Amino acid sequence: MTQTNQTQVTEFLLLGLSDDPHTQQLLFILFLGVYLVTVLGNLLLMSLVQALAHLLSRKKPISFTRCAAQLLLFLIFGCTQCALLAVMSYDRYVAICNPLHYPSIMTWRVCARLAAGSWVIGVLVSLVDTTFTLKLPYQGCNSIAHFFCEAPALLILASTDTRTSEMVIFLMGVMILLIPVSLILISYGCIIETVVMMKSTDGRLKAFSTCGSHLMVVILFYGSAIITYMTPKSSEEQEKLVSVFYAMVTPMLDPLIYSLRNRDVKAALRKVATRNIPCRLGIFH
Repeated sequence: MTQTNQTQVTEFLLLGLSDDPHTQQLLFILFLGVYLVTVLGNLLLMSLVQALAHLLSRKKPISFTRCAAQLLLFLIFGCTQCALLAVMSYDRYVAICNPLHYPSIMTWRVCARLAAGSWVIGVLVSLVDTTFTLKLPYQGCNSIAHFFCEAPALLILASTDTRTSEMVIFLMGVMILLIPVSLILISYGCIIETVVMMKSTDGRLKAFSTCGSHLMVVILFYGSAIITYMTPKSSEEQEKLVSVFYAMVTPMLDPLIYSLRNRDVKAALRKVATRNIPCRLGIFH
């Protein structure tokens, strides 16, 4: 048997997804964004797990630092979703009112800028709200009448006049809630006008089906958020109930509303269900 001298392998060479430098830069930006969202999502899950643990304990302490982090993360994700819902309404408007120009208007670059802008606005508004909430002196009472750290519940505990902070938070609410809602209403006004002028019944049904899921999330999310941040103070129990709705119920419904209305997702579910039926019956091929 012929033997050849070969050097022992001490490292491996990864070929990667592409050799093109431009493509590599785009992939780097894309995956960096994915990883950042993943990290932020895990941080949010950690804060929710902490909230779940508090539900089982009689005494529910939380440090000032953790409370600040919880408030900031909650506001970042909530404010960013507000901006993204407005962006999605514009996407629906272009798709229905200007379908032929949709590929040239909603390019990858435009979508990336809209998404990045939504995150920037969400972070800035969240930083302002968190700063004007936590800069106040908190002395004496430290019992938050809520199940997590939220700005309205914290302002009640401040040992000084909170009118300035409340006004700033209200203005930020106008920026991140009422302005996006106005843009959504304008977009859907144009969409309805376009749909009414359609002669095809199938076209109308398809248009309403495209907008139905988004409009449902808008009503659920914005309705509860506006009640919390843009209306006069209500009872503590009512505020808790509304907060539970938009902090837990709405995120739970998002994948159901968006995904299960998608044709590809429905087809995949039917395929999985059909494939699993023989296995349940004990039939193997």
